[in-house]
Amino acid sequence: MNSISVRALLVRGMIAGVIAGALALAVAYFLGESQVDAAIAIEEAHSHAAHGGGGGGEEEELVSRTMQATGGLATALLVFGVAVGGIAALVYAYALGRIGNFGPRATAALIAGAALLTVYVVPFLKYPANPPAVGNPDTIGKRTTLFFLMVALSLLLAVAAVIIGKRLAPALGNWNATIAAAAGFVLAIGLAYAFLPSFDEVGKDFPASLLWKFRLSTLAVQTTFWAGFGLIFGYLTERLLVSGNGADARRVATHVG
Repeated sequence: MNSISVRALLVRGMIAGVIAGALALAVAYFLGESQVDAAIAIEEAHSHAAHGGGGGGEEEELVSRTMQATGGLATALLVFGVAVGGIAALVYAYALGRIGNFGPRATAALIAGAALLTVYVVPFLKYPANPPAVGNPDTIGKRTTLFFLMVALSLLLAVAAVIIGKRLAPALGNWNATIAAAAGFVLAIGLAYAFLPSFDEVGKDFPASLLWKFRLSTLAVQTTFWAGFGLIFGYLTERLLVSGNGADARRVATHVG
């Protein structure tokens, strides 16, 4: 394996992740934070009413809301971008030339789309994000565990679908094998949805429109991140692979494994 080539992809993955994280930050700040503020206002109103309007039981904030919505949000998304961008670059290094006759940009787009689907959309449909004032504090640990279990299942089933599709291709053809593998993935995910516990902890007095807008904003953040990453990383890797330094990088497809 050519370590210089993998390092070059890794650096480009982290760069693309930071830029995509910045794009996601803009979406989160302008679309999501207003929904969070509205949910916090409802939560505070409930707390105020529970204490008879006397303001008792309020705790001093360790981190101000302004800092959470700016510095905290920026740190979280940019660190997420660097980490996930590096991981995606390593996956790209392995996948390039192994998942079909796709060019650098197409491979980056496929990986980004698959990551959005398996890491976020599939778990989101079973355990969608909740704003403040929604959810029982006593079940937060269980809900978090089940969400990450759903992420792990989605990733494992996606990998299994790719392997099965490749093995079926000689007998069924690429198109039919892809359909069969995708159908198996959907069936397995459906069974996971059916057997894993669900949670319905949205209060009757919580505005449905606010909940809908909050969840759409979280989906928009993730979609922006992965779309931005796919486009930027695809551009950077294409330049690497077709430049004068591309001779080393092209060997990634045949030496990683």
